Amino acid sequence: MRASRLVNLLLILQTRGGLTAAELARELEVSVRTIHRDVEALSAAGVPIYADRGPHGGIRLVDGYRTRLTGMTADEAEALFLSGMPGPAAELGLGTVVTAARLKVLAALPTELRSRASRLVERFHLDATGWFQANAPVPHLATLAEAVWEGRVTRIDYDRGSGVVTRELGPLGLVIKGGVWYVVALADGQIRTYRVSRVTEATILEERVDRPPEFDLAAYWTESSAAYERDIEKITIVVRVAEHRLGRLGSAVGWTALDTAERLDALDPDGWLHLRMAVNWPDEVPGALLGVGSHMEVLDPPEIRERLIAAAHRVVERYGRDDPAADRTDPGTTFRAGGATSD
Repeated sequence: MRASRLVNLLLILQTRGGLTAAELARELEVSVRTIHRDVEALSAAGVPIYADRGPHGGIRLVDGYRTRLTGMTADEAEALFLSGMPGPAAELGLGTVVTAARLKVLAALPTELRSRASRLVERFHLDATGWFQANAPVPHLATLAEAVWEGRVTRIDYDRGSGVVTRELGPLGLVIKGGVWYVVALADGQIRTYRVSRVTEATILEERVDRPPEFDLAAYWTESSAAYERDIEKITIVVRVAEHRLGRLGSAVGWTALDTAERLDALDPDGWLHLRMAVNWPDEVPGALLGVGSHMEVLDPPEIRERLIAAAHRVVERYGRDDPAADRTDPGTTFRAGGATSD
């Protein structure tokens, strides 16, 4: 523990220059007295470190004392620091490790590259989560990460929606997409993908994973994602929509569907656009389109149009009732003086 702290103290001084003992103590979460002892230990080990007294004093390294990474270009330094994703790293239990690694690299960079990398961190930030979306809890992510790293079979309880099942997996890798974690694993002789947030229990076993020698996680994910998008159930619809509602339509059915939509030549009494588009999940299309509002109309196919009309009628019926409080009464509950009883 102390050795790691001494290295961090040295790297902080290389990166930031002189700092007071109090500032270093806050940074490393130790006492000022511990900092003074650490400085003495570094000095005894031959590190050219010294302390200036007075109002502008502090603990410093002799100018020019630093290690350097040779051969790294400015673009490589910037790419390195742009690639850091502190949120996912923290979920994996690696937040402090990533921070320490970045500090070590930053301290070893030449002055020009160090300043450029620092400016990049100040000006760019990666956030993999979509708007108004909270990351699902992943309490067993660290266990699965350990299983992947150690190559050990893991028994999980997995919520499939219709019920919880128990599986023994051979974890091969972890993937984060759009803020959602997935574990890619061998199961029953096949490579499958599981959503980590649906894992309700995980136990690492003694058995080792027989990892396929040619398995490439990135290639597998690219191929399986393409297959999923290709094989997903779709339906082609034709709509007329006011141009100012295109953004809402894209949010409802997906931007890929809108971007690839075919614009039809049609005279429209309201000057609206006519589009033919392929959208995913036919059963969910009417509900999604209902949210676009009255500045859009489904023209084809008839079954989607009819389901949308039926859904709209149900909404009108719900809000058109004279006594909305009556709708909040459980049909299986009778209210009487002194409380409610079940029939």
